[in-house]
Amino acid sequence: MSRYRGSTFKKARRYGFSILETGKEFSKGKKRVTAPGQHGSRRSKLSGYGQQLQEKQKVKFMYGVTERQFRNTYARAKKVSGITGTNFLRLLESRLDNIVYRMGLAQTRQGARQLVTHGHILVNGKKLDIPSYTVQVGEIISVKDKMKKNEKIVEALASNASTVDFVKFDKTKLEGKFDRLPERNELNQEINEALIVEWYNRLIK
Repeated sequence: MSRYRGSTFKKARRYGFSILETGKEFSKGKKRVTAPGQHGSRRSKLSGYGQQLQEKQKVKFMYGVTERQFRNTYARAKKVSGITGTNFLRLLESRLDNIVYRMGLAQTRQGARQLVTHGHILVNGKKLDIPSYTVQVGEIISVKDKMKKNEKIVEALASNASTVDFVKFDKTKLEGKFDRLPERNELNQEINEALIVEWYNRLIK
């Protein structure tokens, strides 16, 4: 299945969850209780299956990955020692496009993915145009010289809405480092990864 390219705001309203993690999708900072559409409808109570599916979908849309990438990432997480759900979120956070977003070089993950695919991002000094690349702790991420005054990058840095403690960034050099793996309490607290684990445990043995 291909990557979703529609309205992020529509998906945020559907799931009652900020896909951008900024809350900008909701008027006056409050979550809507109605689904997308002219009139909308109140959200009905979901079954256990429905809750698992919804959690999977909202995290998939948040990180902007395809169904295949999402499932493969979960399969990798199961093979790592530790808590599967936490490992899963850590792998998603380790994607190159996400690290670029966390450095504050783009206002959305989609924007960060475009920077990568267009060849504007360097990893340890070498161009890497694969958004799904898993960044290793200690690797250096930087911007090509010709892009350092790019209007969108400058605007994103000014907003500075997405930086986190586990990613270090030097605004003067436009260079950062994936300093360490994130702790679970540093990631989105609205995500219930246990539901995603339950969903995939039925499918992946």
